[in-house]
Amino acid sequence: MEQVTLHADGISATIVGQGAELVSLRDGDGTELLWQAGPAWRRHSPVLFPIVGRLKGDQLRHRGQTYPMTQHGFARDRRFAWTEQGPASCTLVLSDDAETRTHYPFAFRLAIGYELKPRQLGVTFEITNTGDEPLPASIGAHPAFNWPLLPELPKEAYRLTFADNEAAPVRRLKDGLLLPDPQTTPIEGKTLPLSEKLFVDDAVILDKPVSNSVRYAAERGPAIEMSWQGFNELGIWSKPGGAPFLCIEPWHGIASPIDFDGEFADKPGVMRIELGARRVLSYRIGLSREP
Repeated sequence: MEQVTLHADGISATIVGQGAELVSLRDGDGTELLWQAGPAWRRHSPVLFPIVGRLKGDQLRHRGQTYPMTQHGFARDRRFAWTEQGPASCTLVLSDDAETRTHYPFAFRLAIGYELKPRQLGVTFEITNTGDEPLPASIGAHPAFNWPLLPELPKEAYRLTFADNEAAPVRRLKDGLLLPDPQTTPIEGKTLPLSEKLFVDDAVILDKPVSNSVRYAAERGPAIEMSWQGFNELGIWSKPGGAPFLCIEPWHGIASPIDFDGEFADKPGVMRIELGARRVLSYRIGLSREP
């Protein structure tokens, strides 16, 4: 089965087996809200696992050995198995195999669930340690929404509105690695006015967000509210040069600090899952319309 389309309350979501990726999300008016993987960026909403961002030298270090690991990990490029499917929900699973262990020498089971409810899509990540040692891992969501959501509106008509004031400095990247010094936040109280210049220096990263939700909207048209549980960081990104999408990314994990050469298990942002234990994280995409 290549893909399934879920329906509920007049909205729809399409998920493909490759990468367990959400590739379409339409609201009750039939408006496509998700970026459709054009030339500017060939993905829609990849799952980031078992790393978020880049590792220094694209190498994962474990017990003195190194393993090649490209940016954001391998899950987005692997075919998941369908384990459950209903009219409004589905679950896909990826487990370790000989290929994954050449990059990531750990046993794991990653289950991703999608469920449509009235005016929202819920997504759940469940990571289980099926091995015989603690499992170090990071995971993140990377949904790309059309920007603008209404083609006739300018990009600058849109803003992000956080649930709480976000006064803490933000983090930035250089060559995909985390710079050591925090920078003054571009968020004004609860509001981040959106413009292309925000992303000239790559993603805006909140490594200590106070909020667990943010609203993406203009004064009229479709509005999206992202909320999350279990994630520690939030990335906001668009590809520099005018790409017509905006990514709102709850993460548990972050790119390697530019000067970090240690073991993967010791890298900032990595979770530790004990033998036989599991970690569950989730996010929701709420759909509404401004008057």
